[in-house]
Amino acid sequence: MSHTSGGPPPLIAVVGPTGSGKSALAFALAEHLATEIISVDAMQFYRGMEIGTAAPSLADRARIPHHFVSFLQPGEEMAAGIYQQMARTEIARIHATGRSAVAAGGSGMYVSALLDEIFDGPGRDPVVRARLEEEAQSLGNDVLLARLRAVDPDYAANLTSVNDRVRIVRALEVYELAGRPYSELHREHRQHAASLPAIQFALRYEDRQDLYDRINRRVLQMIEEGWVDEVQALLDSGQRPHVERLKALGYREIIAHLEGKQSLDAAIAASQMHHRRYAKRQLTWFNADPRIHWLPAGPGVGLDQQLEALLEVVHNQEAPETGMHRYLQANAGRV
Repeated sequence: MSHTSGGPPPLIAVVGPTGSGKSALAFALAEHLATEIISVDAMQFYRGMEIGTAAPSLADRARIPHHFVSFLQPGEEMAAGIYQQMARTEIARIHATGRSAVAAGGSGMYVSALLDEIFDGPGRDPVVRARLEEEAQSLGNDVLLARLRAVDPDYAANLTSVNDRVRIVRALEVYELAGRPYSELHREHRQHAASLPAIQFALRYEDRQDLYDRINRRVLQMIEEGWVDEVQALLDSGQRPHVERLKALGYREIIAHLEGKQSLDAAIAASQMHHRRYAKRQLTWFNADPRIHWLPAGPGVGLDQQLEALLEVVHNQEAPETGMHRYLQANAGRV
């Protein structure tokens, strides 16, 4: 992908599944380019949840400016359209200085909102919506989610929880009204929409068990860093309804432990399982986007090697006369 001479450099987005190492790669890239990071992780938006969402540390945020990390209270809501406007404003500011902004995160719907035009799908039908809501209430969310997986597995793959009734119902409503999967309509829209110029990367583990092992270790690291105390502080400050609304992975399990309903070991195991399942769904979502460049990851693949491979793709995609190419040339050798 290239852009016209004299235009702004493209956004460089590091996306992909949880625990894959995208944050470390994005940080190394931002440090290499002396630029700033735009978070595209919806759960990292919220204060007081930094440990359980693996948000960048205060030390890392002091070294590299991170936007949209810990900037909302758990009770505040964020919509994809509002995020798109805010994030694109920051990106335009960074690009105006001649630098390329770096985006990092794995929330597929927010990545799509950032890079592509907002897509709402066909109009709503109150009769269909009411019937689906009633079915969700009487049959349970899991029954409707199973139905959604049968007709639109790609969209279902990006849902973080069976409790995400709003999106489950909306996707089934779209399928009934349009006769086609929401994800398929979204892909068609994306192909014709005026997308934000970007080069996307993700990390590919040849053996998925290596990714799962990383996820398991990271959950244990969260516990060591004080995740249980973090959840207790949220409960003490009256944030439980908001935390449950957000459906952040693992928080429900830690709450159950704090209430004496399960052991810490059981909470850890359940949290690891939910993180692994979410990673699998994220992979389904991002594998469906042909614009992503997949970089090698796993045992024996170092961060420097990944950064070098990323920069090589950027060099090859950018025409020699572009501002991004000149900027990378000026900073060559800093890897």
